[in-house]
Amino acid sequence: MAAKSLVVDAGFLVALWNRNDRHHSWAVAAAEVNPPPWIACESALSEADHLLSGAGRRTLRIAVRRGAIRLVATLAEETSAILTLLEKYDNVPMSVADACTVRLTEILSDPLVLTTDADFRIYRRQSRKVVPCLLP
Repeated sequence: MAAKSLVVDAGFLVALWNRNDRHHSWAVAAAEVNPPPWIACESALSEADHLLSGAGRRTLRIAVRRGAIRLVATLAEETSAILTLLEKYDNVPMSVADACTVRLTEILSDPLVLTTDADFRIYRRQSRKVVPCLLP
């Protein structure tokens, strides 16, 4: 049974829409098996938009406009929990986008994170639970 909440991070979005990314083929295959709609925090979108250029950036923005990527404003709504995660993983270090993504897995039902970031194997949700994720 598929996850109810497909959460994407910046790494997945960049890999999907940048043909030169080393994980592009994996991201395309993962997107076929786990099709939109996807959920992303605003920080992940900001990071991906910054890292992409040209056609990749335009395609990302089109996906958001069409609802393939649903943005959830976690930073404003979950500030305290996100700051706690950032402090806990200061030694990794954890980015704001990663903290927001982990927080999404704590508040959404049956989450699965599509990511290229191996740090998600280190992070824990709700203190000790593994973050369910799909990595290359």
